[in-house]
Parts: sequence; C-alpha cells; structure tokens
Amino acid sequence: MDERPLLLQLRLRGKIADDGAPAREDLLAAGHATARGTHLILTPDGRAAADLAFVLTGDHAVATTTAYTQFLPLNTELIRVCHDWQVRAGGVTNDHRDATYDWGVIDRLATIDDRVGPVVRRLGKTVIDFAGYRPQLRTARSRVEDGDHDWFTSPRIDSYHTVWMELHEHLLVGLGLERSGETVDIP
Repeated sequence: MDERPLLLQLRLRGKIADDGAPAREDLLAAGHATARGTHLILTPDGRAAADLAFVLTGDHAVATTTAYTQFLPLNTELIRVCHDWQVRAGGVTNDHRDATYDWGVIDRLATIDDRVGPVVRRLGKTVIDFAGYRPQLRTARSRVEDGDHDWFTSPRIDSYHTVWMELHEHLLVGLGLERSGETVDIP
C-alpha cells in the first residue's frame, strides 16, 4: 500500500480525519502517525520521514523555487488581508456589519488571488502534487464572494486561509525549508 499521499497530507496538516484508509495501518506501524479519537496525528518520526521523502529535486525543485519566490511577497499581503478581515483599525473585532469595509477586504483578497493564480497554475503543471491548490483557492474565494464569511479564514474548513497555509507548508517541505527561517514584514 502506498502511504505517501496520506503521509504528505498528514505532514501538511498535522492531523487529519481517520477515514480508515488502508495506508493508515502502514503509517501507524511505522510510527509515522498515531490514532487519537477520530483523527490521525503526525508523530515526530512521521514529520522527519515526510521531510526526507518530499524534498524535490531537478526541474521540480527549480519550478518550486520559482513559485516560492513569487509566493512570499503575496504571503505577506495575505497575512495583512486576513488580519484586516478579522480585526479593524484600532484593534476592534470585525463584526462584519459594515458591508463596505468587508467588500474592500474581499476585493484585496481577489487581487491577491488573481496574482497568485498563474504562479500556482504553472507550478501545478510541472509538479502534479501542487495541481489541486488553484481550484481549492478559487472555490474558497467564490464562497467568500458569495457571502459565506467562514470561507475566508475558518480553520474548520478548506477556507482560503487554510488552503493558502497548506500550500505554503507544501512549498517549504518541497524545498526542505523551515517556516522559522522566513522573515515576514507586515506593512
């Protein structure tokens, strides 16, 4: 049984719903995951194994490096947009009653999405493991634009922020980098 896809999913998310997939037994037996309630949790050994298994080489590494370089400035912008979605000027929680304010933030998200789209699409054509991110980001954006606020930043669903963070982590894993090595300047 090929447990690689399940191991990658665990590495990117840390925990996933335990759906009883046959590959789970291999991950459990190898000590790469542990079952806790209705979830599989990545173990430190699992993280180490994934970090070795998913580092890209050759043309895949070149394409991923290019995408990562283009992604980082957009990441800084997205962090600001997500903050502004949740917190207004003066540290006031955004209660989403001001449609003009919210649409201003949504328009900024749309601009970022339009700019990251080609980057993710090109990467997905070269490295197939990245192909699913563009449709997921588009779906989340559409849901936000349709008025479903949870699809902006909720960690309970594949919100725009959740998918973005997974993409970010996938870029780091593919390049053998750690998030702690990044510098983020928030304007």
